[in-house]
Amino acid sequence: MCCGTKRLVEIRCPADCRYVQSARVHPPAVQRRQQERDLAVLVPALRDLSEAQARLFWPTLAFLARYKPEGLVTLTDDDVAEAAAALAATFETAAKGVIYEHRASSLAAQRLAAAGRRFLDELGRAGTRVPDADAAAVFRAIERGARDARKAEGLPTSYLEIAARTARQLQDEPGAGAMSTLGERRSSLILP
Repeated sequence: MCCGTKRLVEIRCPADCRYVQSARVHPPAVQRRQQERDLAVLVPALRDLSEAQARLFWPTLAFLARYKPEGLVTLTDDDVAEAAAALAATFETAAKGVIYEHRASSLAAQRLAAAGRRFLDELGRAGTRVPDADAAAVFRAIERGARDARKAEGLPTSYLEIAARTARQLQDEPGAGAMSTLGERRSSLILP
């Protein structure tokens, strides 16, 4: 039996429980403030993106949240910014008709950039063609977000944590489904 208060044992409530529904609609104040801080970092990066680029941004952010570096390598926001800058430069060059791969200087950033490239290749094999200009704009947005989050928070992994929390929230939303391909979920953010 669930009374919604003073619970001594955590139980699995049914989906139609009014307390569970209320908690989903009205998250605790701490969680709400965290979401607002996360959006304060993400929204400025999204401001310059087109609708198609914004749809690409969310699965790319989810990829970033799922990415785990190999071995003892630790990934920081600086590595994310460096990898995103290298990928953006590569796609900007490709959009001009020149094939040249820009490389990041750190090993962690190089591995992340390679994984990002494989992620986009998988999208292409799944039937979602990503134009080079769109990929460049998305990676520039990620670069700006990682640099801004590092400056604002002063923590080495704040953007990575924001990406993880955002990806978790998007997957937990009812009807959101898997975020591995484009078109499965449209953003509910209202951009200025």
